[in-house]
Amino acid sequence: MISGPSDGIRAAEKQRWRLPGLFPTTVVGSYPQPGWLVNRAVLTGGNVPRVSANGFWNVEPELLAEAQDDATRVAIRDMEKAGIDIISDGEIRRDSYSNHFMLSLEGIDESDPFLARRENGVVSKLPRVTGPIRWRRPVELDGARFLRDNSDRRIKVTLPGPFTLSQLSHDEHYGDPEALALAFAEAVNQEARLLEELSVDVVQLDEPYLRNAPDAANAFGVRAIDRALEGLQVTTAIHLCFGYGFLSHHGKPNHYAFLGQLADCRAEQISIEAAQPGIDLGALADLAPKTILLGVLALDRNAAIETGEQVAGRLRSALPFVDAERLIPAPDCGMKYLDRATAFTKLKALAEGAALLRAELGGSV
Repeated sequence: MISGPSDGIRAAEKQRWRLPGLFPTTVVGSYPQPGWLVNRAVLTGGNVPRVSANGFWNVEPELLAEAQDDATRVAIRDMEKAGIDIISDGEIRRDSYSNHFMLSLEGIDESDPFLARRENGVVSKLPRVTGPIRWRRPVELDGARFLRDNSDRRIKVTLPGPFTLSQLSHDEHYGDPEALALAFAEAVNQEARLLEELSVDVVQLDEPYLRNAPDAANAFGVRAIDRALEGLQVTTAIHLCFGYGFLSHHGKPNHYAFLGQLADCRAEQISIEAAQPGIDLGALADLAPKTILLGVLALDRNAAIETGEQVAGRLRSALPFVDAERLIPAPDCGMKYLDRATAFTKLKALAEGAALLRAELGGSV
């Protein structure tokens, strides 16, 4: 990776951004990738890619790393200007949240993808598991270092969770769904340990498929998550969602089939989508004593841009079920499918809404 100049001195050598006493804001992970970097028609034209997405990048291979650095700086600056307290790198270097990590692993073959047909008739190309899954090399470490060196904010790095990885691959080796998930968990754990050594503030596992396969999730989902997080001292989070709002055309459920079970997992924070599906927030009471990253920004293609007061109102609705000290405002999901202006304005509303409620409750600013 080409390491461009840092915007100022390294984060470790300057004063860290001070978190507010209540309602520190964060992002779930992704931020819009600019059209000069990626082919937005490829991005929005089909399924979330599980194997490499052909024609995704608009930049020649020899210039791609430098271009990704430049676009990442844009994402970082936008999150800072919007007032977000805990930021990511926008996942600018990924064509999807899962395959960037999965395709780096030994035992994974994408050369002849398995064609999986969903109940709705949509066909997805899945990489095959053809041998033992082993972690081979750091995947997100350089990106995390770049993020740390280009911002004084608290930083989050996201990884695909082991249960979801097991659902997004076709097993031709283990013959046992739990063994497959635990093998992925071992690989995720090795990556997460390196991120902890780099002094990342939050490591988040993205686990949207916990709600897609609740029977398997009940059988071994928490066990796989706990193996992925074993031995970590860094703050850890699990993100659940109902899929990218932009790609959801048929509405979303108003409840999670797998949620309360996470109260006993190793992760300290649970990130859920709540704004677009309008879930019953009473379910949050089942997650005590976890910190809740509450999705209060809807990200579907027809969603209006929230005001600060609307964000504050959505946060107020959670307070009967979650102590204010355990509530972190966030978008519903990653924002990569939005246009940049919409994403930035929504993040500003997120910060404004958190500040309104903080002042209302007399919390520290």
